[in-house]
Amino acid sequence: MTTPIVAIVGRPNVGKSTLFNRLVGRGEAIVHDSPGVTRDRHYADAFVRGRELTLVDTGGFDPDSPDPVASGIARQVRVAIEEADAVVCVLDATSPPTEADGDAVALLRQSGVRVVYVANKSDNPRTDHEAGDLYRLGLDRLIAVSALHGRGTADLEAALVDALPERPEPAEAEVTGPTRIALIGRPNAGKSTLFNHLAGSERSLVTDVPGTTRDPIDEVIEWQGREYLLVDTAGIRRKSRIRGDIEAASVMRAIRAASRAQIVVLMTDAAIGLSEQEQRLLGLCAERGRAVVVALNKVDLLDKTGKKAAIEKAKDELRFARWAPILTLSAKTGRGVDAVMKTVTRAADEYGRRVKTGELNRFFEGVLSRNPPPTSGGRAPRLFFVTQAETSPPVFVAVTDAPANIKASYRRYVVNQLRKEFGFESVPVQVRYRLRKRR
Repeated sequence: MTTPIVAIVGRPNVGKSTLFNRLVGRGEAIVHDSPGVTRDRHYADAFVRGRELTLVDTGGFDPDSPDPVASGIARQVRVAIEEADAVVCVLDATSPPTEADGDAVALLRQSGVRVVYVANKSDNPRTDHEAGDLYRLGLDRLIAVSALHGRGTADLEAALVDALPERPEPAEAEVTGPTRIALIGRPNAGKSTLFNHLAGSERSLVTDVPGTTRDPIDEVIEWQGREYLLVDTAGIRRKSRIRGDIEAASVMRAIRAASRAQIVVLMTDAAIGLSEQEQRLLGLCAERGRAVVVALNKVDLLDKTGKKAAIEKAKDELRFARWAPILTLSAKTGRGVDAVMKTVTRAADEYGRRVKTGELNRFFEGVLSRNPPPTSGGRAPRLFFVTQAETSPPVFVAVTDAPANIKASYRRYVVNQLRKEFGFESVPVQVRYRLRKRR
């Protein structure tokens, strides 16, 4: 299931980024008193009243401005509205409605998307009364909030959850169907070439011009007797390099495709390495429990020394996910493609692997005898038993008398031992520590 997307829109300097940070729970967006600080869309995952969602912070909406930057922001806002499952429209409670506010409300009405209207900067009851002028825009309901101080955000969160589409039931076909693989990466990294090589035809257009692929393309392929659903996605650039509404929409669709996949293959030019944006994307995939394979493409253009340097550079850039396998290939010549697919197959097996509780606890007895949890807070934590709670991805639960006293270094040690013993080499592994309840 994909995470619902909520876009935050409004004219410049009404406090959209402050509200974005308040809902996300951390300082993600740059906040400044000068209007127009947020020029590109900003994405972040949030957890609101039991619902996971992706928030999109947009630039200030002023469609009639002669400034080309402002008109570009207006295009970005329109794209965000098209992509969103719900929209939070932010208005300024301390000033009367402007023509730009009216244009934004009209555009939202035409879109048909569910909208929650917010009067921000309502720091006290007097400001709430002043915000009544905004009802001249023809609004049915207006929620007074102060994003800076947190006032009224509980009402906003409740209204936002009501505006989200209902949680869809997971389809049986998604569980029993072919393993889903998303090819992601920057434009011109060779994703479409690899896609066509595996599909056996020119299903995806391949040219030297970056950004040729706009919409994700699905294809069921068979490799050594197993079926895979392969998704070729548009190239994902740094936000500052996203130009035009079509490419911006392609980026969001690519992120959606990655969130739907079980295995993500990040393709990058071996001579260039991983960009900061690609590292963020891999971090997002790992947090969402996706298996990850990194493919360094175009190694046919490198000598032996250059190839070795590219691998070492990628390892250094993936310090946050050292478990992710790194492979080299040339999608153009086909060299290394079989190795990538073998790794994908292994990752698919690891993704759904379940370890029997008896085997797991025998293994943990050995771990505890060799290296028991260190003393913390004046006591040595005891681990009573371990079981695997989930697969796809693997999640383990360790029952202990002091979860808070299990140090981060020991948690990493346990995960590494699990990987080493049971072969979880390409997937994120999580161990949750729970308090043993007394009878």
